[in-house]
Amino acid sequence: MAALIAFGRRPPPVTALPRLGQRAATRPQAQALLQPVIAHHFDPAQDGNRPRGDLAAAIAALVDTTLETAGLWLEPRLRRDLVSGFLTALLAAHGGASTALATPASVLPLIHAAVMDRIDPAAAARMGRGELGRRLTAIVTDLLAEQQLQLNAGEVRILVAMLLDDMLGLGPLETLLADESVNDIMVNGPAAVFVERAGKLQPANIIFRDNAHVMAVAARIVAQVGRRIDEASPLVDARLLDGSRVNIIIPPLAIDGPTISIRKFAKKTIDLDQMATQGNISPAMAGLLKVAAAARLNILVSGGTGSGKTTLLNALSQQIDADERIVTIEDAAELQLQQPHVVRLETRPANLEGRGEITMRDLLKNALRMRPDRIILGEIRGVEALDMLQAMNTGHDGSLGTLHANRPREALSRLENMIGMAGVVLPLGALRTQIAAAIHLIVQITRMRDGLRRVTSITEVIGMDGDTIQLQELLAYTITNGTRSGQIQGEFTTSRRTPAFADTAACFGLDAQLARAMA
Repeated sequence: MAALIAFGRRPPPVTALPRLGQRAATRPQAQALLQPVIAHHFDPAQDGNRPRGDLAAAIAALVDTTLETAGLWLEPRLRRDLVSGFLTALLAAHGGASTALATPASVLPLIHAAVMDRIDPAAAARMGRGELGRRLTAIVTDLLAEQQLQLNAGEVRILVAMLLDDMLGLGPLETLLADESVNDIMVNGPAAVFVERAGKLQPANIIFRDNAHVMAVAARIVAQVGRRIDEASPLVDARLLDGSRVNIIIPPLAIDGPTISIRKFAKKTIDLDQMATQGNISPAMAGLLKVAAAARLNILVSGGTGSGKTTLLNALSQQIDADERIVTIEDAAELQLQQPHVVRLETRPANLEGRGEITMRDLLKNALRMRPDRIILGEIRGVEALDMLQAMNTGHDGSLGTLHANRPREALSRLENMIGMAGVVLPLGALRTQIAAAIHLIVQITRMRDGLRRVTSITEVIGMDGDTIQLQELLAYTITNGTRSGQIQGEFTTSRRTPAFADTAACFGLDAQLARAMA
């Protein structure tokens, strides 16, 4: 690394456009990444005596190297501003009381307690963000002067924003929640925060002060939905105000401290055509799924955790007519249906006395009394499978649901096991006959090693052969080559078989569209 930041080296040329594989970074993202790196490699007491030009070149070289390693690209003007800001802060700290380059992240724990002493939390909670921000700016400016900490005006604004997030929002998580490139956030402890971007896990550039700070944020999350997290209730499923799904588990169940897992709520809905453009499905798959959903087939979406089942379910639901009454049932409401006639139901856990629990099976039984045209189950994972099967076999065509399984055949086996959990004893042949009559299509989706989620199989349930359910794969994705680094190559294929539901599609006037998809 020393060679990379050798003084006197000219900064490498900055290209006007990002290279292949690089993502454009915003200034806050770049600053959050670079500040700890600059603080680690430069000491004001030693480097402040260097010629200004050499010091600027060394900072620029380190900035470029760090961004390139992270796969990021920064617009040239923003890069120049960042280098200038780092240089100014380094020179300002030279000769002062500071022995290391101050950053908003490093200053926050130093002044947090003092800020809390100078402001009434109850009064702060009643203020608007703008007014509280002005009060905090004045307090922070005084504290920085008292403690001889050097921050420029931009860094003071960042520090005040961090305090505002801590007092009014979800602290360090606010930055990640605002980042649309982040799909999942995983807090494993104060200094172990990870995110998923484009299907890949990577460390996040945020930290909490301590376990108590993580616990305070967790308590604020669950309080928003009227729940509590403590030793009596150490495990909670909740959701944020924007709909993001949250799981929190704390000691004594979580041995190393409070753990928070957030599946972010997609602000933009995606349709089947967009999924085809992104390579999640082929155009033929998009055409087939449009026909299947519009023709009121009962569709089961199967896949692993984080494979994109809910996203695909949302896309399928867009083919439902606007004049149909839809009832959705979920543990945490995630579905984003666009139709005007939607009833959303959500389960409820038991209270501290162990009473008041409302299960998915309870809601499904109630939904059958609500005259639904379609029922959508966010996830089938228990005894509600029996009620869903009966609903599909008694006139509620066009129902949709998801479950966890790695292959279509395995999805049916899991369905059998869940029905068995209901305590209903049926001969195996009779049970499988009911499943074969209820489920028309199984859509298997997988998150692959390259981070992309792809539909790997669309399989039709075509009937029974003895006691065995007969399946017919219509469309598939096949991996043809892969590398240890995670890159894969593959192709979408079609069986060119005539689907058994072709007559049903013809009744809806969709036979020509189905023929094009299977051609």
